[in-house]
Amino acid sequence: MNRSIDYGNLMHRAMRGLIQEVLAGVAKTGLPGKHHFFITFDTLHPDVELADWLADRYPTEMTIVIQHWFDNLEVTDEGFAITLNFGNKPEPMYIPYDAIKTFVDPSVEFGLRFETQDEAGEEDEDAEAETVEEAPMQEMAEDEAEKPREAEVVRLDSFRK
Repeated sequence: MNRSIDYGNLMHRAMRGLIQEVLAGVAKTGLPGKHHFFITFDTLHPDVELADWLADRYPTEMTIVIQHWFDNLEVTDEGFAITLNFGNKPEPMYIPYDAIKTFVDPSVEFGLRFETQDEAGEEDEDAEAETVEEAPMQEMAEDEAEKPREAEVVRLDSFRK
């Protein structure tokens, strides 16, 4: 029996824990300074909860921005709930950490990208670990001159390698 350290799963849990800790801090004290987040998640994940019209509009993935207006941010060990404003209509949603594909804070050029090995083109069928990559920050940085007044949905497909 070949035993080895499963670095992929260890890294996966550590980075999801980092996101949890950051969001828990924001839930307690709000966003500090110019920090804001782009979070892309899999809308097909079985535990994602969002309005039907949003699920219809974004059938596979969606990117949310946590910046100017958000409410009811509740962080748990499994995921987070938040209410965001879409065209002056508040919409509650729940996103489990396992559904997150990217987490970016362009104000400090920090980003994480979670890819399953199938997406990354790996052929090892026994590997269930996900890989974590630092996202290319130059391409993901938001133009600070454009300050949205409400939550925006941004597709990150053009930023992917």
